[in-house]
Amino acid sequence: MRKAYLLTGDRAGRTPLNERKLGSHRVFKTTLLLWTLLPAGIPLAFGNVVTDWNTIASTTVIKNAGKPPSSSPIWFAYMSLAVYDAVISITGQYRPFYYYGTAQPNASVDAAAVAAAHRVLVSYFPTQQNDLDTQFAASLAGITPDGSDTNAGVAAGEAAAAALIAARTGDGLEANVPYTPGSGPGVWIPTPPAFAAAATPWLPQFHPFTMTTAADYRPDGPPSLGSETWERDYNLTRMYGGATSTVRSAAETEIGLFWTEHPPQQYARAFGYLAGTYGLGVADTARLMAILWTGYTDAIIGCFDGKYTYSFWRPVTAINAGGGNPDLKADSGWLPLGATPNHPEYPAAHACASGAVSTLIDGYFGTTKVYIAVDSLAFQDGVHTHIFGDTRDLIDEVFWARMYAGFHFYHSLQVGEELGTNVAKNLLRSHFGPQGSVFDSSQARPSGSSGNRK
Repeated sequence: MRKAYLLTGDRAGRTPLNERKLGSHRVFKTTLLLWTLLPAGIPLAFGNVVTDWNTIASTTVIKNAGKPPSSSPIWFAYMSLAVYDAVISITGQYRPFYYYGTAQPNASVDAAAVAAAHRVLVSYFPTQQNDLDTQFAASLAGITPDGSDTNAGVAAGEAAAAALIAARTGDGLEANVPYTPGSGPGVWIPTPPAFAAAATPWLPQFHPFTMTTAADYRPDGPPSLGSETWERDYNLTRMYGGATSTVRSAAETEIGLFWTEHPPQQYARAFGYLAGTYGLGVADTARLMAILWTGYTDAIIGCFDGKYTYSFWRPVTAINAGGGNPDLKADSGWLPLGATPNHPEYPAAHACASGAVSTLIDGYFGTTKVYIAVDSLAFQDGVHTHIFGDTRDLIDEVFWARMYAGFHFYHSLQVGEELGTNVAKNLLRSHFGPQGSVFDSSQARPSGSSGNRK
């Protein structure tokens, strides 16, 4: 059973919480099929080899290898960059990232994308080679003959993948970086129900893609426990984020749970839907995926630098302890709506990632007015789908969702969104621009796109 929701948020000019009602989304439930909510004639899904391998990567990295939300986007970025470089070596449209070779002019763009994706995934996940080889053969066999040279395309893909793998050797992937939680008010400790160890403390040491270091956009620290900001944040999450909250509406509860699926797994599908919605071909999809996954990953790297710099406590710890402030009400039985992720609270990771994603989509299409379909597997009654008509609505919903779920505080979400936005703006200024020119976001639209489809 698929449930569809059409949402319009109110993020534009987001007002202080003492001047607005939390969660004032206007949510319209409908039993219409998902495609009836999209612009006329625009499909939800459109297959090409890049979106196919984006799906294969999700299975490889997340379902089979079990990589956590914090680190899994790295492998998507690896693969997407190699695919992008392979395609660019043939088309010559945009500036390459790691591979500066030139393919034969008649090389197959499809075969290049397939070969690059396959080689990267096999290199990082060799135990899955048999399955990946089968997918590789099927993808090549499914390419529609168009007179281009498949073997030359495969050679271009292999070369681009080799360049990426060489460039990323020694980048700190999954390095052994110890982390010992502290104690006392304001300090992160493992949280229920699993009380799992802190996830991926090596991320701040990992070499990013478009930033100089993970600390390039490190925010100032979280609010002091005696501040008005902290008192506001504490009370808002305590009231709206609890498992048994009496002030959170049913629609807000649905929003909170919707975004508790493994975020890169959820966004992998959304990115594929986005390419399909706008009918992007292989070259434009390759560039879109490279932009989105690279920006997503760098936003998370910067976010985790902040997390492990400040090691701020989660709501489930803070609220049970009374927030380290005598003016706050402790609630020893308080539990969040969702299961708290196992890493420090500040800044909010989903806000970092979604701030980047919404800004990158805006930059790519040259407008905020982009239709974005996101679905969620977090429910027992079937798949839920949310449709957004503006990139600002997407980040607005994620912002509130992390408070409704009981995972984060308001200021942490603000800071996370700002961090992700800054990472994305830097990427759009500095990378993936037209060949031989200084990049400008107004040139970021895919070929053949109006950049403002309605």
